[in-house]
Amino acid sequence: MQPWPKQNALTIGFGHAAYQLRDEYLARRGPATSFEVRTVDELKARAHEADVLVVSGLWRNEMLDLAGKLRFIQSVSAGTDQFDKQRLAGAGIRLASGQGCNERAVAEHAMSLILALARQLHFARDNQAKAFWRPMIGDRARREDELGGKTLVVVGLGRIGLRLAGLAAAFGMRVIGVRRRGGSEPGIDRIVPPGEIATVLAAADIVALTCPLTPETEGLIGAAALSAMKPSAFLINVARGRVVDEAALIEALTAGRIAGAGIDCVHEEPLPADSPLWRLPNALVTPHSAGETRAYEGNVIDMLLDNLGRLERGETQLFNQVV
Repeated sequence: MQPWPKQNALTIGFGHAAYQLRDEYLARRGPATSFEVRTVDELKARAHEADVLVVSGLWRNEMLDLAGKLRFIQSVSAGTDQFDKQRLAGAGIRLASGQGCNERAVAEHAMSLILALARQLHFARDNQAKAFWRPMIGDRARREDELGGKTLVVVGLGRIGLRLAGLAAAFGMRVIGVRRRGGSEPGIDRIVPPGEIATVLAAADIVALTCPLTPETEGLIGAAALSAMKPSAFLINVARGRVVDEAALIEALTAGRIAGAGIDCVHEEPLPADSPLWRLPNALVTPHSAGETRAYEGNVIDMLLDNLGRLERGETQLFNQVV
């Protein structure tokens, strides 16, 4: 295998619809030749130039046929389900995830959705748009609620899930984690394996999805799981859209089988204008923005420079190595 070249001999392609990744790299005096693209078509047109790609949502696996020089991909996101890892390995292309670059942002966004639903801020915003001053509510079951003493089930205890659990514990919530590996974690009252998820769903006041999309988690929250939840419970999804059966969720929200949902990711993004999720009053939709933070570019470039240094030194283990 050829030795990894010095940075000044590389061409790095930055691909993201909005983030200023190349500006951040240049601000660090990065010596590589670089370019930045904003669309899939632009990336396809220039993929052949790149030794390194810093990319996530713009990636398409057919680009492997176009990127003859490519040797390393630094994912911009924690999730890497969009990459054909077997093909990358076969082509000798390394892949590292962006896991951790936005763990604070995603956990805080999930907590924001929990607070918004519990305090009915989505209803307040709707009323504001109508200039309607809602009177006080006599029916206790319809009032805003408090988080202290409530049970939060966190499905997926990676960095985001653990950080969310810590935030929830600070609000006095009881936290149950779901992950394959048992053990214990600070701030988490109980950890159960995925096989016991139905049992803990029935105990949950809020269910938060922070797991990766895998064959095991795809469709994890379907009609049966939603039926196991309390009618007063909320579902929070800051994982991937396909972890939830979207049709089953829409049906459950419409029928009032769960009280509401905070949804940051959906099956088809952007969410189509005719999706019922836009119009359901008990759904709070954000545009896959949980990971957005003013620190994002800096965090990603930190990881990129770390991994480029490891490759240049001939190290075999990357930071957040996937392939």
